[in-house]
Amino acid sequence: MGRRKVANQKKGALAGLSVPQSAGLLSFRVIDPVGEPLVQAQYTLNDTQGRKVVAGKTDPYGWGVVVVPVGEYRMSVSADGFAAHLGRASVREGGAPVALGDLTLHAAPTLPLPEPGDWEIEAAHTRIGFTARHIGLGRVYGGFGNFAGAIRVGSTMEHTAMHVVIDAASIDTNVKMRDNHLRSGDFLDVENFPTLEFYSDRFVHRGGQNWVITGGLTLHGVTRTVTLDAQYNGVRVGMEGETRAAIHATTELHREDYDINWQTMLARNIAVVGSNIKVDLDIQAVPKGTELEFK
Repeated sequence: MGRRKVANQKKGALAGLSVPQSAGLLSFRVIDPVGEPLVQAQYTLNDTQGRKVVAGKTDPYGWGVVVVPVGEYRMSVSADGFAAHLGRASVREGGAPVALGDLTLHAAPTLPLPEPGDWEIEAAHTRIGFTARHIGLGRVYGGFGNFAGAIRVGSTMEHTAMHVVIDAASIDTNVKMRDNHLRSGDFLDVENFPTLEFYSDRFVHRGGQNWVITGGLTLHGVTRTVTLDAQYNGVRVGMEGETRAAIHATTELHREDYDINWQTMLARNIAVVGSNIKVDLDIQAVPKGTELEFK
């Protein structure tokens, strides 16, 4: 297959780089409003049909350099705490690199925080879910149906605290036999450890609507520090005139960290149940004492 060197780059960093005849080279640098490079900014190029062609992250200097087929592209660039950049790029025949130059991302607007005071998790519109690997092939999805939580919003987020209690026996993966096994001494051992508890330690703003919540999770009688990657979704008025605040958060746990070591191996040392458990939370909270007819 015919290949060509990038034109006019004999003395530059791209000297000697070859691209296919049907492709071109696209480069850009992602910076913040004061001109500093944004490291690990995420970029995606889609074709005119909306299909993703390439995606990646910027290097330690904020640069992204890709070789893509000749054509028209829609481009998006994002980074934590910054509003996304949306644009277009054209890659033409002829071998000349396409340099988009500096793409500046501006700080994302922040949503108003909840009013200081005592809030409580509204269970009817909250989901505590998890995903586990099954025999190295697929995933098992589950959640907990019985839980309660309180959030004390301080005058600043540094003075905010959260406490959540989960009924371990309420685990549900939609398979009765599997759920009974998960409640047994091989896993959660609900007879000896009836609850899971989370106490927050601190809330850290990462910019925009992105936050990090750290705290202690007690599971199976063991307490470990966990970090929640959270996205704050703001405050709204609900259907009954109530005030609601919403947040989505994720984290990953390792069973062995909590002394849950049950394991059965298949051929080729494939575990029946994977070690890593992905946790996905959708939380809505209302001021403490809010009376709701529809729950």
